[in-house]
Amino acid sequence: MQFNVVFITTALLASASLAMSATVTLFAGAGCTGANEGSFSVPSGECLTLGSGSVKSISYSGVPSEIEFFISGGGHDSCTNGPSAVFGGGSGCSTAPAGVNWESLAVF
Repeated sequence: MQFNVVFITTALLASASLAMSATVTLFAGAGCTGANEGSFSVPSGECLTLGSGSVKSISYSGVPSEIEFFISGGGHDSCTNGPSAVFGGGSGCSTAPAGVNWESLAVF
């Protein structure tokens, strides 16, 4: 009986974690067009950083509450020093401002 309770609890926590994550897809072009640079699942409360890479636009879905986008270059790398764009829960596409790319994002 104890094994069943632990297994069920673990399964429920895993399901809740999946429900509290967003799926993001990276694109080389503006407006979520151009080459697909990869897709990732980002749990709520986490920062996805592209390290030395960056992309022009990112589509997102399943955002629980909010998603924040951070530009590439120095002070904003790795979800620091304030986002350049913030959107509410749900789905959409975010294109980086002219002259810069997205380097990281945070999901809440």
